[in-house]
Amino acid sequence: MDKFVIKGGKPLKGEIYAGGSKNSALGILTASLMTKGVCVFRNVPDIEDVQLLLNIFESIGVKYVREGSSVALDTRNIDKTYIDTEDAVKMRASYYLLGAFLGRFGEVSIPFPGGCAIGSRPIDQHIKGFQALGASITEQDKCRITAKADSLQGREIFFDCVSVGATINVMLASVFANGTTQLVNAAKEPHIVDAANFLNFMGARIKGAGTDVIRIEGVKSLKHKAEYSIIPDQIEVGTYMVAAAATGGDVTIKNVIPKHMETLSAKLVDMGVSVSSSDDSINVKSTSRLKPADVKTAVYPGFPTDLQQPFSVLACIADGESTVTETIYENRFRHLDELKKMGADITVKGNKAVFNGVDHLDGAQVYATDLRAGASLVVAGLAANGTTEVCNIEHIDRGYEAIENKFMQLGADIERVSE
Repeated sequence: MDKFVIKGGKPLKGEIYAGGSKNSALGILTASLMTKGVCVFRNVPDIEDVQLLLNIFESIGVKYVREGSSVALDTRNIDKTYIDTEDAVKMRASYYLLGAFLGRFGEVSIPFPGGCAIGSRPIDQHIKGFQALGASITEQDKCRITAKADSLQGREIFFDCVSVGATINVMLASVFANGTTQLVNAAKEPHIVDAANFLNFMGARIKGAGTDVIRIEGVKSLKHKAEYSIIPDQIEVGTYMVAAAATGGDVTIKNVIPKHMETLSAKLVDMGVSVSSSDDSINVKSTSRLKPADVKTAVYPGFPTDLQQPFSVLACIADGESTVTETIYENRFRHLDELKKMGADITVKGNKAVFNGVDHLDGAQVYATDLRAGASLVVAGLAANGTTEVCNIEHIDRGYEAIENKFMQLGADIERVSE
């Protein structure tokens, strides 16, 4: 098992490039299975979740070639819709195969998807959408899901709660449905827009992505060839922005869509951090003690739940009392016990954490409990006095491409060590 050894207290300075969006890549790569041809994708992050997805694809007859940040997929010879590889259990996004294969083949069976243990993430809204389109769904003791449909029929579907996964999944299934499908109370995240843009480029007819009502006019087929570039990763960018602020640094992040970062940028400015942007980059500069702030997570364009954990490091060292309220997942405060090992003063009351800012954090041995928790502990180690060891970093590798190398480019003293 690997760990990160970090000697903190050094301001981060310099320039780095953000990689492609994890969440966009997982949805769009799966969407390409809906066509029978070859698709080439650029700006694909080299992370564990993408490799797991490619492993799943290979197990069902998809051929792929990966060179750097480019991935070519040949989907002409898919030979089964019953997915039985254990890799499908290791990641949440394997559920996108339900929507993609229902649309293309009319049947699919997958193991119940897994992922980070950050709380209950039921797929009832996915199932509701598929059933509304005319699919029959069978669940086997929460171990396997099977979906079948002779044909899918478009109709209006109202999601009981905003769900990113359900929005993308039902959108995939609706591409080949007869007539018109309308998704109401849809999620609006940037990677939903990216998935819709890719599908439209391939010949789908989707309008309204990025709003709470998405309209899909069914088509008979998609193009058999495409090249497409994945958008930058909003959460990776946000993590580097928080790290710059936490260390009193001066960092420019390139390959960015600044509009996607407006909520975090505004909160950093409230804390006394300088944030400026150009067309495709953001500069974050911090020269004084952070002011306290209150954050409440919300669906996009609200404050992202995926940035709550890294942001909480800033609350630990701000000058006064800050609060963080988590409204999306119930188990997303597990990292706070690790931050307490580093000297943080935190009290948790239900879904609200109260931070009494301390002068500094001290290095300690800490353990990542999930992907974004791991990122928060790396940020804390970079800001802390002394040496921090972050263990269980396989969680971090699921969503960040060589995170230690990018921090080293900014002058951080961080090393990956095999235990």
